Amino acid sequence: MIEKLLRALRLLSMTAWVGGIAFFAFVVAPVAFTHLSNIHDAGMVVGTSLRILHKIGLIGGAIFCVATVTLWFRAEVPARVGFALEMILAIVMMGVTAYSQYRIIPAMEQDRIAAGGDIETADIASPPRVDFERLHAWSERLEGLVLLCGIGVILVLARESQWPETGKIRTI
Repeated sequence: MIEKLLRALRLLSMTAWVGGIAFFAFVVAPVAFTHLSNIHDAGMVVGTSLRILHKIGLIGGAIFCVATVTLWFRAEVPARVGFALEMILAIVMMGVTAYSQYRIIPAMEQDRIAAGGDIETADIASPPRVDFERLHAWSERLEGLVLLCGIGVILVLARESQWPETGKIRTI
């Protein structure tokens, strides 16, 4: 019973995170930038949505890690390799997400404020605008890395049922 609950929590937390990233990247951001009246408003919607998505990811990642560690201790040794791979990918996802949330986004916000509140109205050669654009590019790359790692976790999760050792949970 506990194993099924842990597996469900892992699957729910990871698919919510990865699905949220995909929805953000392929729906929220494009819609905001094509349908809102100006780029500043679109950026505010996208920035706020990204902060919320990061919180969902960090909480979901913590749930995923706790559940995976619990299953790892209960599994036979050969199945632990898959659990370890999932953990490594999830920890990378959490680290990159935390870096983006607590370093990149605040720095971009400081650049936006230094540029007068609307980055699009700042001169393209101004230091705040240049730094904002550099950080924005890094933010996109890092979010892509998190998405790729998340897809990797989901692919490994999908193969767990094929691990012969996975069904053999040791009783503690």
